[in-house]
Amino acid sequence: MRIPVDWLREYVEVPADARGLDIAASLVQVGLEEEGLHGGDITGPLVVGRVLTMEPEPQKNGKTINWCTVDVGAANGTGEPQGIVCGAHNFAPGDLVVCILPGGVLPGGFAISARKTYGHVSSGMICSVRELGIGEDHDGILVLTDRPDAASLVPGQDAIPLLGLDRETVEVNVTPDRGYCFSIRGVAREYSHATGARFTDPVLALAAAAPAANGDGYAVELADDAPIRGRQGCSRYVARIVRGIDVSAPTPAWMAARLTEAGMRPISLPVDVTNYVMLGLGQPLHAFDLATLNGPIVVRRARAGESMTTLDDVTRTLDPTDLLITDSGADRALAIAGIMGGADTEISSVTTDVLIEAAHFDAVSIARSARRHKLPSEASRRFERGVDPQLAAAAAQLAVDLLVEHGGGVADAGVTDVGDPITTAPIDLDLELPSRLVGVDYSPDRVVAVLTEIGCTVQRDGERAVVTPPSWRPDLRNQPDLAEEVARIDGYARIPSVLPSPPVGSGLTHGQRVRRLVANLLAAQGYSEVWNAPFVGDDRHAALGYDVSAARARTVRLANPLSDEAPLLRISLLSTLVDSLRRNISRGFKDVALFETGLVLALEGAQSQAPTEDVGVLPSAEVLSRIRDAVPPQPRHVAFLLAGDRDRSGVWGAGRPADIWDALETAYGITTALGLTARAVADNAMPFHPGRCARIELTDGTFLGHVGELHPKVVAALGLPARTIAGELIVDALIAASGEPAKAVTLSGFPIANTDVALVVDESVVAADVEAALRQGAGELLESLTLFDIYRGAQAGEGKKSLAYRLAFRAPDRTLTTDEVSALRDRAVAAAAKATGAIQR
Repeated sequence: MRIPVDWLREYVEVPADARGLDIAASLVQVGLEEEGLHGGDITGPLVVGRVLTMEPEPQKNGKTINWCTVDVGAANGTGEPQGIVCGAHNFAPGDLVVCILPGGVLPGGFAISARKTYGHVSSGMICSVRELGIGEDHDGILVLTDRPDAASLVPGQDAIPLLGLDRETVEVNVTPDRGYCFSIRGVAREYSHATGARFTDPVLALAAAAPAANGDGYAVELADDAPIRGRQGCSRYVARIVRGIDVSAPTPAWMAARLTEAGMRPISLPVDVTNYVMLGLGQPLHAFDLATLNGPIVVRRARAGESMTTLDDVTRTLDPTDLLITDSGADRALAIAGIMGGADTEISSVTTDVLIEAAHFDAVSIARSARRHKLPSEASRRFERGVDPQLAAAAAQLAVDLLVEHGGGVADAGVTDVGDPITTAPIDLDLELPSRLVGVDYSPDRVVAVLTEIGCTVQRDGERAVVTPPSWRPDLRNQPDLAEEVARIDGYARIPSVLPSPPVGSGLTHGQRVRRLVANLLAAQGYSEVWNAPFVGDDRHAALGYDVSAARARTVRLANPLSDEAPLLRISLLSTLVDSLRRNISRGFKDVALFETGLVLALEGAQSQAPTEDVGVLPSAEVLSRIRDAVPPQPRHVAFLLAGDRDRSGVWGAGRPADIWDALETAYGITTALGLTARAVADNAMPFHPGRCARIELTDGTFLGHVGELHPKVVAALGLPARTIAGELIVDALIAASGEPAKAVTLSGFPIANTDVALVVDESVVAADVEAALRQGAGELLESLTLFDIYRGAQAGEGKKSLAYRLAFRAPDRTLTTDEVSALRDRAVAAAAKATGAIQR
């Protein structure tokens, strides 16, 4: 929003010596970010010139320049025509243009001097609006011939005051919640808050002068039968008629200058008046040619298949949610409400009678239509941020006054004002809340004073108050909004910068510590962490050897997937981790170790649909409960993959390919680091090789996951290296099992006693079962148990195998005797024999 400083002074008492930079600094204090400063940085001679001759001269580079002679009066000291080279082509001999002569300086410190170019000495420059700093158009120079006051312009006239270049304009960035600052009125109010300067609200006098609605006004009907979010598209519609306007009457020079400074191009008196009122007060207006209207105006939603041609000469197909201004007589759309008018009723050169529309439209409805039609406008930009619903009558009155004064029109006595203006809801405020939220001590009296200053009505009752926000502040909806206003107006500089105090300890939860430990451990073992998007398809389930129908039953389908080939959420980390392995292999990396931690979804039963609520509406407790119930379990897993050599070859010797023992080592390393004791049990689970798959569980039977070698069919289907090693563990199970703090064990200073035992068992007996039985029989003095040999052969017998274990015993208070160790060993062997049928060799 561009704020001409001279215009701002009409609304608020800006000190006479205040520069644009000072005003911008004051506005920054109340949260209006400075975008730029314009004007006041051009030095002359910058004058009006009349083009006398214009000779096109093609150049070798394909460009055509114009060698011009320009009458600049006595500004050049000689009165002779000035020779100037210009590359633009949007003017002709006889046109009035803006020329800067040698010695002048354009914005940005661009000094002008006479110089030879294209074979001529160019004594100055014919300027574009961009070069003058009053716009962005750089395609052609600024032509003054079409200005309403062109007849009064003479060559050599100083163009700096003519174009307002001696006046400053402050440009600010208006955030979406501060829509009232899209007006001089709103910014003037904010400047008053920042500096204490006296603010005069022009709306008060206009509202007092505006006549009350009567039955003689133009008929208007509000017929919105499809309100959005329960709110009518149009809550108020004011219509005023001015007859006998001379549309060819020039726009006053002061109004045209202000419009230009604010970034808008003067067009015609009726249009300029509506734009001037919008910029000044913040209420968008629209002017209809009264002669083109047929029957009462009806504000309604569009019908299916309805279309209209807007002012930009584009025929647009309307959506049933678009709010329209229509006339019932011809049953046609006159305008897309709050966005743009229609070509059928625009002001033309033959217009004499004008109907002024000042309405209040719903912000959501306007925003949706503007985005749907890709048709942003100055009006929609204000409506979608919220316009003061009490402003319509005053804005219409100002427009009528200006058209009567400068257009020679006569205002009708009839006044239309239909609908019920929206009122702001009162807010019950704890006066201590701003202090608690902001961390600054605001007394209740100060809170009440600030809220009263910004226009709120405050009814105080002790430490609480009922606060009714002003009509121009629809963004104030709850207590935190009011607390923010107190902090903003009282001064952001008063809020201290305090570093937060670190919590006692590491600041991590037990689950976070476990996850970090697991990730650090895997990284220390040579694994590289990766991340994969959690999206898969049925083809991936089939490639991994899962039962596709069973996998689908546990899978959540996305309502709007990024890819039709991956519309499902993963039920296993390995289903996406294999993509990283394939990518690395395809890039030439043969020896790869990867891991990933992340969530998987394990749907239990049919997938339920979570209810939805509109944005900005707090769901009820029942709806929140249904939303939570619809979310499936999302356990956290860790998965890893090994391919190629685990130990690299080199001068130190031959390498060693990764095998299942590396997967077991990884799993045992994780559980040991967490103080847990795990065991591996032979299992048969896809996507693993049935003879090289281990189920990892704790000694109490808690399931942790699987490790092993991938099935040959899986490797072939996914294009992975042969004998790829994989594993996937449930991190949530590790977190739950390691919840109890580990107990410190006193180290014994007495010697250890080792004894070996070889047991013959059936081939079908799992070594883990033998180990568990030996541990149970050996008792508490067993310090470690290690399987160091497996033998199959004639001495073991057909269908048998021999498992050799080393048992280490140690007592905390004495040295164990040979007899004690032998007894403990025998007890362990007996337990194994009873549990597994083992026979000592």
